[in-house]
Amino acid sequence: MMISTFANYQNLLSEISQNKKLLAILIDPEKFDSTSCKAFISRIPKETTHLFIGGSTVPKNVTKALVAQLKRTTRLPIFIFPGDADQICFNADALLFLSLLSGNNPEYLIGQQVEAAAKLKNQSLEIIATGYLLIDGGTESAVARVTNTSPLLQNNVDLIVHTALAGALMGAKVIYLEAGSGAKTPVSEKIISEVKKALKIPLIVGGGVRTTAQLEEAYSAGADMVVMGTVFEKK
Repeated sequence: MMISTFANYQNLLSEISQNKKLLAILIDPEKFDSTSCKAFISRIPKETTHLFIGGSTVPKNVTKALVAQLKRTTRLPIFIFPGDADQICFNADALLFLSLLSGNNPEYLIGQQVEAAAKLKNQSLEIIATGYLLIDGGTESAVARVTNTSPLLQNNVDLIVHTALAGALMGAKVIYLEAGSGAKTPVSEKIISEVKKALKIPLIVGGGVRTTAQLEEAYSAGADMVVMGTVFEKK
């Protein structure tokens, strides 16, 4: 149950203002055995502050069932990280309302969001508007394949910065830089640093972060929250 409207986002801002570095573990419901929740929670880093639930393709109602199971196992805040409108459920703590700013596909820039709005208009689920940028991680990601979009190249730092800034100017409360699940190359420190300089809102970075060194590099460059996932999926 939510504490109050925007409580999770305000907690996020408060923790960032205290220079706390946040760590979210991403769980893809399609790849997760819901009967192993307790074991999974026991092996994620003790520094974990949030759980993100979602994937590029997830059958209807699977996300809701997993959230319910996790709620019985952990007190960590659970945010929905949806690949499409069908993944939205109302038993989570918050929803990252994603708009894919990269790739120029109107279906994921506004189409899925319109479909989601019909479901959300009479619900009390906390919604966090999120500008989502897919960055080239050296391999084709599920996001690129499903959305039929191309990621932004890591050497085009100005375009990435301006796209992130455009998202903030349009009202995003968070910017999310994503190299994609299984990325060979995480989002570079240069990109993180330059995007962070341009923003006054929280910056989330994910994709390809597998080691403590990579985690610390992302934090040092300016990431307020880092998302890890693939590294835990097969353990």
